[in-house]
Amino acid sequence: MTDSTNMINRNVLVLNQTYEPLHICNVKRAIILILAQKATMVKTVDHQVLRTVDTTYPIPTIIRIQKYVCVQRWEAVLKKDNIFKRDNCTCQYCGAKGVPLTIDHVIPKALGGKDIWTNLVTACHSCNNRKGNRIPEEAGMALNRKPKKPHRLHTLQKFAESPIDEWRPYLFLD
Repeated sequence: MTDSTNMINRNVLVLNQTYEPLHICNVKRAIILILAQKATMVKTVDHQVLRTVDTTYPIPTIIRIQKYVCVQRWEAVLKKDNIFKRDNCTCQYCGAKGVPLTIDHVIPKALGGKDIWTNLVTACHSCNNRKGNRIPEEAGMALNRKPKKPHRLHTLQKFAESPIDEWRPYLFLD
C-alpha cells in the first residue's frame, strides 16, 4: 500500500457542533464533509498534505460538524468481541492478559443469570473452570472490576486503541 493510500485511510475524530465526540471516519470522508461545508477542520497532521492535480489539502485528524447532530439513544451491541474490548482482553478474576480467554456469566445461567452487559465478563480458562457453575463468592473469587454496559464515549475510546495525542482531550483521556 502506498503512503497516499495509508493517509487517506487514517482515522479522523468527528466532533459534534458542541465538541462532543460523535464517531470516527477516514480522511477521505472527512475531506468530503469539509468540501461540502458540512464540517470544519479542528486539527491537522503536521507537515503532511494530500495533493490533487491543482490543490493541496491539509490532512485532518479532528473535524467538527457545522450543525448540531441530536444523538439518538445509542446501544452497544452485546457480542463477544465487544466484551473483550470492554474488559481490555484481561481476565476479570486474576488479571491475566495475553492468555486464551472465554466469556463467563457472573451469575451462571443455571442460577438465572442472563446474557446482559452487567452479567458477562472476560475470564481465562483456569478461572472460568475454577468458578464453575457458582457465583464468584461461592467459589472464593472476586471480580477486579464490576461489569458495566459501555457508554458511547467508552466505545470510541476503545475503537481508538492508541488514540492520536490530539484526540485525548476530546475523548476525556487527559
